Amino acid sequence: MSKATMKPWMIAIALAAFSCGPSEDRDLPAPYRDLAVPAGIVQSPSARARGEALFAAHCALCHGIRGNGHGVRSAALSSNPRNFTDAEWQMRTSTRRLFYAIREGVSGTAMPSWKSLSVDECWDLVAYVRSLGPG
Repeated sequence: MSKATMKPWMIAIALAAFSCGPSEDRDLPAPYRDLAVPAGIVQSPSARARGEALFAAHCALCHGIRGNGHGVRSAALSSNPRNFTDAEWQMRTSTRRLFYAIREGVSGTAMPSWKSLSVDECWDLVAYVRSLGPG
């Protein structure tokens, strides 16, 4: 590999390293950036079941019962609800960022803050939303 092609290649690898995984969380507010994700929560069948009930009660009207972003209220919103079944989104979004979005809402979108839910309920929602991704 020549020196001319090596430099852009190294830059691309460095940028890729900064755009995925835990480093994605560096722009989260401090309380969320270092938030401990409860061990096994995402794989927990009981957390997923509780999360599914919470999702049906609080999220499905916008995100759709299948989590695909096609809820009955979605057409009336100023922005499209997130499609949680999207494999690319599932891969690039950290568990902390998902928890943060549920707790704090998403600025510039119709996604509200769900601070009315307990921290444990938010983790249950995270577990369920993670289960909506591809196998």
